[in-house]
Amino acid sequence: MIITQIVAVSTNNYIGKDYQLLWTLPNDMRHFKNKTWALPVIMGRKTFYSLENKPLMGRLNIVITRQKDYSAPGITVVQSIEEAIEFCKQQDFKEIMIIGGGEIYKQTLPICNKLFITRVHAVLHGDTMYPEINPEEWNLTFEENFESDAKHEFAYSFQTWERVEL
Repeated sequence: MIITQIVAVSTNNYIGKDYQLLWTLPNDMRHFKNKTWALPVIMGRKTFYSLENKPLMGRLNIVITRQKDYSAPGITVVQSIEEAIEFCKQQDFKEIMIIGGGEIYKQTLPICNKLFITRVHAVLHGDTMYPEINPEEWNLTFEENFESDAKHEFAYSFQTWERVEL
């Protein structure tokens, strides 16, 4: 099974503040939807909270939390990343998408095969960061660049990174 992270990240690796993104990029929202559609999306409870506690349509929503009695309509609740992955294996998914937040990205980066990164070309500050990517472990296999415009405050790039085969 392919384990993929999908994330939008500033130049200095910030991804959010106060449960919100630091930018509005409509093309990134479409990109996210297209890449995650019909796949399981695994997220932490705080990321689910940032979605206003509403599951993403067209995807199996799996929320990781240590809160034993946590529940919400339309989601599957698990207690660990390992439990989330095992659940997806049992459902015979070929790929899963890790969608945040910062701690979930940090914990799953060592087991991921692929990264879909929207690199926002701006130095911004928040309270949640994405972990550093070790260039010895990852190859940039695709990059498409976009300039800022009336709908996109910052320039950005869609990138695909694949783990180096050892």
